[in-house]
Amino acid sequence: VEIQCHGGSQAARRILDALLAAGARQADPGEFTKRAFLNGKIDLTQAEAVLDLIQARSERAARLATAQLEDALGRRIRALYDALLAVSADIEAMLDFPDDELPQSVPNEILDRLAAVSGDIQALLDTWHEGHVLRDGARVVIAGAPNVGKSTLLNLLAGRDRAIVSPHPGTTRDTIEEAVVLHGYPLQLVDTAGLRDAPCEIEQEGIRRTRRALAEADLCICLVDASQKLSAEEKSFLAAHDPQKLLVLLNKIDLGQQIRPENLPGIDSMAVSLQKSPPTADISSKILQKVVQKPSGSDQEPVAISERHRNALLIALDEVKSTEKRLKTASEADFLPAATHARAALDPIGFIFGKNCTEDMLDRLFSRFCVGK
Repeated sequence: VEIQCHGGSQAARRILDALLAAGARQADPGEFTKRAFLNGKIDLTQAEAVLDLIQARSERAARLATAQLEDALGRRIRALYDALLAVSADIEAMLDFPDDELPQSVPNEILDRLAAVSGDIQALLDTWHEGHVLRDGARVVIAGAPNVGKSTLLNLLAGRDRAIVSPHPGTTRDTIEEAVVLHGYPLQLVDTAGLRDAPCEIEQEGIRRTRRALAEADLCICLVDASQKLSAEEKSFLAAHDPQKLLVLLNKIDLGQQIRPENLPGIDSMAVSLQKSPPTADISSKILQKVVQKPSGSDQEPVAISERHRNALLIALDEVKSTEKRLKTASEADFLPAATHARAALDPIGFIFGKNCTEDMLDRLFSRFCVGK
């Protein structure tokens, strides 16, 4: 029962106290959704979608949660489970032959079906980065030497004057954070103090905070003054960072260009002039390309898995690949281990939509909900 009443919080409090005194109890977190799952009205992916919809921070995230609530993900996972179950049964059927009648080789049809299952699992795994960004957001840290345009970039992406912009180096002494939504994806932008040998203790603390922010970043945007040659510190900074989590903006090209993208092989970089003609749309697209890592051709895919789904699918994929490896040896001694691996792959896939879930697992999942729901 959900009760709504007129008046302030005191009226609601007195109604609740009266109900509790009469023997009612407050609903546990997620109890309504949990009951729907336990009664077979929804599967676990749909139950999780309720929480995703409540917590959605953008329209795109809400659309994804709605599609999952309508069983877009559950259908794919159950189809995957059924396909693997059928392959597993066929492998086990080969073990029923007498020893002198065991097939000399595994039918190609079984290997092809296993390969299809493996491909379907990988396709789902490829959606994890998008799911992570939509559910949790991504931390994008803007770093670089003093006075290279970091605060200008923050203001451009935020669409407002969030940080003070000054021609004097060292203006930003602390990290400045701003939540933005780019094309439906929630991001936390972090402007940081310029990296240099700071002359004062306050700026030194700002640089220490910059390094902490970089350690937690999903993406680092490193700004470089393109009108000057790379300094030793900048070369060291670029070499120390994972290229997959690094985007370099060669700023101030209106003042000359000593550095070009081709001078930074293996690193995603763009030549820009944030002051004269900022390509904000191109920069936004590049940021999303780096943090979302969406596979090409998947724009219409209404599925993006969560961390829980990803962990289960990684286990299943490892078991499926072990099954394939055993069967490809065409050795009779490998048929039983292959069947064991195929059967082991079923459990983690089943866990995704709620098959054979333990009470502890369900308690952990539904404890993230607010009261009721």
